Amino acid sequence: MLSKTRGIVLHSIAYNDKYSIIYMYTEAFGRASYLVARNRGKKTAVSKALFMPLSVLEMEVEHLNKRDLHRIKETKLCYPLTELFCNPVKNVLALFLAEVLFRVVKETEPDARLFGFLYESIHLLEYAEEGIANFHLVFLLRLLSCLGIYPNADSHKAGYYFDMMNGVFCDTVPVHRHYLDKEESLVFARLLRMSFENMSLYSFSRQDRVRIINRIFEYYRLHLPEFPEIKSFSVLQSLFD
Repeated sequence: MLSKTRGIVLHSIAYNDKYSIIYMYTEAFGRASYLVARNRGKKTAVSKALFMPLSVLEMEVEHLNKRDLHRIKETKLCYPLTELFCNPVKNVLALFLAEVLFRVVKETEPDARLFGFLYESIHLLEYAEEGIANFHLVFLLRLLSCLGIYPNADSHKAGYYFDMMNGVFCDTVPVHRHYLDKEESLVFARLLRMSFENMSLYSFSRQDRVRIINRIFEYYRLHLPEFPEIKSFSVLQSLFD
């Protein structure tokens, strides 16, 4: 049975000499995997060139619930992503964010809120001109909300510590080691007020930005135990002096 859906490319791997597996997050089916021919004729309705990380596609697919791999009959870009593919900074950001999503988004049930967040975020990254250096920070923190593990920002007060295990700010040092000191907690509370709309107003050194991402990743690992090392992070660290 053929179905129409929008989908976001997360990752691709070679399946054999003829096919690749494209991992996507789709609007209709949640996370799904599609088998795509690696070499196709000029008249094909499925061009492998479309499946770059974070490409947003309109697709007609053959999706059967009992299958692990599905087929794409036709596909096209929802909107062009010239900047994401040609701008070296945005391209690295796209690779990084796609890898994070590939590692954390596992649900095979549709989630309209998550898909909407991803769709709008990618559109914003394509057209953003200011604050690009902070885009991934906003994205990583806002994604926590879609995953159901967003910190309780309202619990913050001056001089409080951030308890990373419980996702709350508290007035005493937690009994475990996974917490931020008062200075870090103040920075983290400030980060939670950052959005795509105001991200250009925030300024961090490259070292501070890397330290912030490492703390965000620590929070991810505490709440998503299978969260692995993100390989593209090392490339990202070289940006935004």
